[in-house]
Amino acid sequence: MMQSTLTHLGDISTEEFLANYWQKKPLLIRNAMPDFESPLTPDEMAGLALEDEVESRIVQEHHKKGPWNLRSGPFSEQDFQKLPETHWTLLVQAVDLWLEEFGPLLDCFRFIPNWRIDDIMASYAPDQGSVGPHFDYYDVFLLQGHGQRRWKIGAKCDADSPILSGCDLSILSQFETEDEWVLNPGDMLYVPPQVAHHGIAIGDSITYSIGFRAPSEGDILSELAHDMADKAKDHARYSDPNLALQNSPGEIDPKVIAALQEIVQRNLSDPSAIASWFGRYMTQRKYPELEICESFQSVTAETIRRELGGDVHLCKHPASRIAWHEYTNGSTALFVDGETHECSKDFAMVVSSETVLDTDSLDKADDIDWQVLCKLVGQGSFYLSAE
Repeated sequence: MMQSTLTHLGDISTEEFLANYWQKKPLLIRNAMPDFESPLTPDEMAGLALEDEVESRIVQEHHKKGPWNLRSGPFSEQDFQKLPETHWTLLVQAVDLWLEEFGPLLDCFRFIPNWRIDDIMASYAPDQGSVGPHFDYYDVFLLQGHGQRRWKIGAKCDADSPILSGCDLSILSQFETEDEWVLNPGDMLYVPPQVAHHGIAIGDSITYSIGFRAPSEGDILSELAHDMADKAKDHARYSDPNLALQNSPGEIDPKVIAALQEIVQRNLSDPSAIASWFGRYMTQRKYPELEICESFQSVTAETIRRELGGDVHLCKHPASRIAWHEYTNGSTALFVDGETHECSKDFAMVVSSETVLDTDSLDKADDIDWQVLCKLVGQGSFYLSAE
């Protein structure tokens, strides 16, 4: 495999990063994004936080209701006017859904599988603003967008690590600094899961957090079992044709447990069924209640072919999530926004990896692929754009 060195990882290749740092240890990358200019200003972030459909939060370190007070948006202009000059943070989730300028930034992290990428969160804080020392159960890249922020790195934590009581946030009650850096615009810090970290603004500061999805084992088992249960045949019941007389009628015999285990394994161990569920599960939209794009239910392949060309392209909507899987029988499933579509492997690879499609990228698409593409345009996952 060819070694690929990306500017935003410094002097190391993506292969070296994945082998030596990913989910293993933090990495500071100076000047990861040369000449980076923040796509958002503090006022623009506040404007987003006023909108009903935008997920936003304010964390205030010193509040009359107690330390580390957490409030969820939408907010009003009066809410911001009442804030103190220091020691608070505004968090705006999924800014990549609202500003197209974040698309190229998110594309810089496509060396991680698409289904693992979550979103970009913007964090604005005036001087000394922070969300407290904490840890996450997912990977995160912290890109400094404006001003400076001091980052302190602590030890690896777990569910037993002590946190402050009586607080809406999971703030670590004990934090010892092992490394410390001040990040300037364009600098980036990678933090693996469960590693304690604490960011403190130095003057006005905006940081962008590129987060990654990591479903818990509990969620995986619960959702997979629910999916399999929906498909299970109701007439298939527990049976015991070789039932033997027991000494105690109240005992659950070990043979019963073995029979139950066989039922579980038979229903939950089919790789194709697991892949089908996982593809749909991991491509569900982050905010399913939002209409991501105007739909065109009657669009045809002829219409798309006629429109494509010149300055007209098919663009993937930033809210759409796409992945694909090749089954052992050679068939390919394309998963888009929680739905499954059968198509060719070449088409699945193109649609899942490209954010803009044109006639060249679709030259190998067959009739079935074009039918799928019509469905994707019809549901708003892709849209025609002359930009």
